[in-house]
Amino acid sequence: MTDFLVKHFVKNYDQVDEIQVRTQYGTLASMVGIGCNMLLFAAKLFIGVLVNSISVMADAFNNLSDAASSIIGFIGVKMAEKPADDDHPFGHGRIEYIAAFIVAFLVIQVGFSLFKTSIGKVFHPELMSFRWISIIILLLSIGVKLWLSLFNKRLGKRINSKVMLATAADAMGDVATTASTICSIGIYGAFGLNVDGIVGLIVSVVVMVAGVNIAKDTLAPLIGEGIDPEVYEEISNFVEGFDGIVGTHDLIVHNYGPSRSMASIHAEVPNDCDVEYSHEIIDRIEREAMRRFHMLLVIHMDPVETHDERVMEFKDMVAEVLENIDSRLAFHDFRMVDGQERINLIFDLVVPWEYKQAVQGKLKARISDEVKQRDRRCECVITVENSFMSGNRE
Repeated sequence: MTDFLVKHFVKNYDQVDEIQVRTQYGTLASMVGIGCNMLLFAAKLFIGVLVNSISVMADAFNNLSDAASSIIGFIGVKMAEKPADDDHPFGHGRIEYIAAFIVAFLVIQVGFSLFKTSIGKVFHPELMSFRWISIIILLLSIGVKLWLSLFNKRLGKRINSKVMLATAADAMGDVATTASTICSIGIYGAFGLNVDGIVGLIVSVVVMVAGVNIAKDTLAPLIGEGIDPEVYEEISNFVEGFDGIVGTHDLIVHNYGPSRSMASIHAEVPNDCDVEYSHEIIDRIEREAMRRFHMLLVIHMDPVETHDERVMEFKDMVAEVLENIDSRLAFHDFRMVDGQERINLIFDLVVPWEYKQAVQGKLKARISDEVKQRDRRCECVITVENSFMSGNRE
């Protein structure tokens, strides 16, 4: 069914990096979500009134909030499609994240309202009635929500959309809450025990947790999150794959919305290579990056020593010292100022974020001491920095 819908409603569906194609995917997901959730809302509200169950009605209004979420998501996707202008040179892609954040607040608000109503039902339970038709319709609802979750998860992975993946997780949570509602009605029908208010509390908490999780997923790119390790490796390997590039570091990616990114990276080139030749390579890499990643990549060129055996010997010594201290440490921009009685080893040190400023000072002193133990003439001039990748790459 998913492939059928995609092929019939998404033009050029295989070109997922194109903004227009992503918008079509978002529109399709929103329309399907609105249709399914409105249908479920009407069915569950009817059942809830029929059997006088607050947990069923809570589940119904949860579906209504999901439909509202899909509507807001649709508006957000359409607004995010607007091209760049004088005031927004990087486009309007982040509107998609803002829309998802609004959705998160709606979900939390619905969950909180249901929580208050359910507390009242716990202390003042009302009579319920058992109908097999309600069980059957709720089971069908689970089937619809399960399909909707898998549908959004598949599309979300295809276009790398956190909003769709969050929607998929929310729909899977709905599967659990509807199953709880069925249990509530089933317990009443089998044993005459009215646990409707308690189940309503459980449903409301699940709804609020889903809203908080959606908010967390959408806030991360707005605040500025680290680069995904796979993306870091892919871009770094891409740049290093060109002749004349001997290494890279300091990759930074700025997210301006799905498929709208700007990045900068330092590319190391041999210091004895013709500057114009290296510049030509850099220009070619930037053009290829735009074609391949749809990303504006700005490259800073760092000349490094690649032939002087004496420099390479001291560089290897520093690498060995760092490995012995902490295998996650890395360094770059290594330079050596040689003298008869003093040798300055100058480099940038990349440390994990857990190394706070006080620890960094002790770390620099330890590195300098261990290097000096190997060669008393050496003095280390160290600049400490952190990686911009999520987790520790080095």
